[in-house]
Amino acid sequence: MDVYGLIGNPVEHSLSPPMHEAAYEELGIDARYVTFEPAADAVGDAIDGANALGVRGLNVTIPFKRDVLPHVKTDDLADRIGAVNTIDFLPTESALTSEEPRPRGYNTDAAGVRRAFAHHDVALSGSDAVVIGAGGAGRAAAFALADAGATVHVANRTAERAESLAEEVPGATGGGLETLAGNVPNADVLVNATSVGMESDETPVDSEHLSSDLAVLDAVYSPIETRLLREAAAAGAKTIDGAWMLLFQGVEAFEIWTGEDAPVEAMNGALRAELTET
Repeated sequence: MDVYGLIGNPVEHSLSPPMHEAAYEELGIDARYVTFEPAADAVGDAIDGANALGVRGLNVTIPFKRDVLPHVKTDDLADRIGAVNTIDFLPTESALTSEEPRPRGYNTDAAGVRRAFAHHDVALSGSDAVVIGAGGAGRAAAFALADAGATVHVANRTAERAESLAEEVPGATGGGLETLAGNVPNADVLVNATSVGMESDETPVDSEHLSSDLAVLDAVYSPIETRLLREAAAAGAKTIDGAWMLLFQGVEAFEIWTGEDAPVEAMNGALRAELTET
């Protein structure tokens, strides 16, 4: 039996186990997906231990996405984003040279953004995109959109963080939240990569700036329909809830680990069933 898992703290309410185990069941793979909570100063030991025990792959969540960087060989995207959320302990020869025996580190959050838009038939190449938030999710979204051919504007509560991220993303601009009023009305794509709307009925964007020309992805998945998405839908925009981003980052990780096409429908069904129960 193969073992995959998740390291983070806390992880007891993670939606990843049922999503991945639904994929194993659908494809007849003899595997389990388990969760681990290593101490803050024991991440390296946890990775070494998992490797020694034959764990095939790990997802990484808060607060360890940066802490694992010294312990893996990152691909180009994870290196640019500066965070890893997927570790492959048995990478292919083409992904890992003999001079670099460490596990391979990826950031599939970016793929989660890109594939969520693709699943909803939203073309990113040549689009004008606005990303709200310059934290981990915002960084992944900004790089994903830019790599797909979008021109990106990052807006963040602390303008300096947005400007700093924009300097790293090709062709991007950045500023404070006050820049949303001038950028959202002209945008094709909007991503909320903050937690606004998770614990209260709030939105990071004034509804008067939303229109039917927009495709809006909200990274928040609890609640599944945030105020931002409700108001975007009322304006005629295409809306994409955060569960799609969560799903496709998991799909990407599954495909990295197994080399198999992920059973997206089965994984999506398990994920949304869990969200309905919570």
